[in-house]
Amino acid sequence: MSIGATGLVGIAVLLLLLVLRIPVAFAMFLVGFVGIAVLNGWNAAMGLLASETFTLASNPELVVIPLFILMGNVASHTGMSRQLYDAAYSVIGHIRGGLASATVIGCGGFAALSGSSVASALTMGKVSLKQMDRFGYDPRLSTGCVAAGGTLGILIPPSTGFVIYAILTEQSIGRLFLAGVFPGLLMLAMFVLTITLLCWFMPSLGPAGPANSRAEKLRSMLGAMPILLVIALTIGGIYGGFFSPVEAAGVGAGLVILYGIVTRKLGFKAFWDACRDSIVTTATVMLILIAAHMINPFLALSQIPTVVGEFLAGMNLSATATLLVILLVYAVLGCFLEGFAMLVLTLPIFFPVIIDLGIDPIWFGVLVVLTLEMGLISPPVGLNVFIVKSVAPQVPLGDIFVGVFPFWIAMMVTLLLLVAFPQISLFLPDTMFN
Repeated sequence: MSIGATGLVGIAVLLLLLVLRIPVAFAMFLVGFVGIAVLNGWNAAMGLLASETFTLASNPELVVIPLFILMGNVASHTGMSRQLYDAAYSVIGHIRGGLASATVIGCGGFAALSGSSVASALTMGKVSLKQMDRFGYDPRLSTGCVAAGGTLGILIPPSTGFVIYAILTEQSIGRLFLAGVFPGLLMLAMFVLTITLLCWFMPSLGPAGPANSRAEKLRSMLGAMPILLVIALTIGGIYGGFFSPVEAAGVGAGLVILYGIVTRKLGFKAFWDACRDSIVTTATVMLILIAAHMINPFLALSQIPTVVGEFLAGMNLSATATLLVILLVYAVLGCFLEGFAMLVLTLPIFFPVIIDLGIDPIWFGVLVVLTLEMGLISPPVGLNVFIVKSVAPQVPLGDIFVGVFPFWIAMMVTLLLLVAFPQISLFLPDTMFN
């Protein structure tokens, strides 16, 4: 069997294992290890397994993962996510669709603490769905806005998706975090605009809620100040050059824990549960990263990236057209594959092509992560849709997918805007480092 054929067989086996619901990390470990052994010998495979595992696990930049995850888990246990939702609701809850817009804003704020789309959708779903149901919101809108709003967790920094992209491509985590700020805010604004337009043309989808007094609004806004201060200190500290991403993660986690202790909202059991959940999530991410460093050399040995690069070059497309083709591939794969699996499988193939075309790797990272977001609400996989289904079991799965469709369109419009105007993504990182 030729080298190229071995690579194709390896990719086919990997996809088969993923379809059979084998965990992503174990599937990549198996295919990468056996593939390297076939192409380069068992000794090379064993040596790579030992060296790459130790090298990656000892990378100090990866400390941002457990610290930011811990920050999000502690914030959830201390009720900070609820406070942000209450503040948004007190200001805009009295307009049509105001509860849904407040939910999306709450998802965006919680995303800036947790960096996790699943955590954002799950937490805000528990907080807001019963409230929207009480005021007579259409289940398609209420569940759709939670599922879509949760996707902000993978784009608004600190984003686990950006950390994995940075490790796989050897890019700056700090630059990627900053590059995600304006696109994340743009996405948030597009979601709110989508809700406003839907409720304007179909008022029954999201009726107006009761208006709050000025005193109630002020009280709710003051309650949200702690979470806003933590977000401002962590992201602002990175932008101002006061913190590295690792230091910002430590500061953020420390402040959230201190807030929980001072307000007596963080007991020992809650803190233990937050730490345990953080360890489990971190271990999952680390396994995926280590597995990626096993399968990437196999793909390189099989010359698959070279073949794909030559194929794209032979199409004689412009750099922008080639970029759109690659993003289309990501959008299609997002209907079937989990986001981290897509990153690991495709970056070794597409990233060299991007570099050869002279496309900014930070900009490309934002576009890729946004496309992964779309996969979180795309059928038939749509991980966030199933998360919301677990919180609202009475709503048919088909209705949730119908509810997320307008938000999927909003994400597509945002993606095209970011392709047309790269400076939306690059302004902050460029001003920080220049």
